[in-house]
Amino acid sequence: MSNTSRTALITGASAGIGAAFARHLAAEGYSLLLVARRQDRLTEIADELTRKHGVRCTVLAADLSDPSAPSQIMEYAQAHGIAIDVLINNAGLSGKSAFADTPWPKLAAEIQLMVTALTELCHRVVPGMQERGWGRIVNLSSLAAFSPPGASLLYTGIKSYVLGISQSLDMELKPQGIHVTALCPGFTRSEFHDTMGTRDAANKLPALLWQEADAVVREGWNAVMKGKPVCVPGVVNKVVASSVRPLPVSLQYHLGNRLNPFKEN
Repeated sequence: MSNTSRTALITGASAGIGAAFARHLAAEGYSLLLVARRQDRLTEIADELTRKHGVRCTVLAADLSDPSAPSQIMEYAQAHGIAIDVLINNAGLSGKSAFADTPWPKLAAEIQLMVTALTELCHRVVPGMQERGWGRIVNLSSLAAFSPPGASLLYTGIKSYVLGISQSLDMELKPQGIHVTALCPGFTRSEFHDTMGTRDAANKLPALLWQEADAVVREGWNAVMKGKPVCVPGVVNKVVASSVRPLPVSLQYHLGNRLNPFKEN
């Protein structure tokens, strides 16, 4: 089957890594189903990619913090005759306040978006991939999954879950022609920090720590195509990940506590 007869579903496709995945896969001839909250931005990207690459780009505005969103996405795909061969679970956010100070609905939305919806979409696309004997799934984890735990934020725990479940799914599904990769980028230049209100803090970090979204996507896509269950893009990030994991749990806890952004000095 050629790429022109395959379709990729990309969540969080309106900016950053999601938009970079859309551009990368369109250039390789994949049709696209682009999902995010911003209809206008999705339409703009779809028009750009259709003009440039001549691929079919379908857009659907949906908020994956809504528990009904995954089923709505798949019903939409079925109604339009779209079979999902590639799933890029990219949609995400990060909390900005301490756990105890955050209203439960906001925490629940964070979990729904990055844990439940991600897992449900995997579950919903796998049967079709099994029938066709081919599939590729990239789940956006983070370098944070390898880092010491940070107080107050769910983000580290969520991304650790994504790392673990991706490896488990890859073990189960690879014999059926389906590759699953946890893509674990570090600091990536995108609109994420503007959306989360962390741009000022991000700008203080050394340039050496940053990657462009296109570079992250290239490494991630190459990894899933080669059947690598984990991809940490960038030399600096690889060094960080390999350095932290061997540390004793007690030392990781100590480092995480010292780096706690909510700790009073």
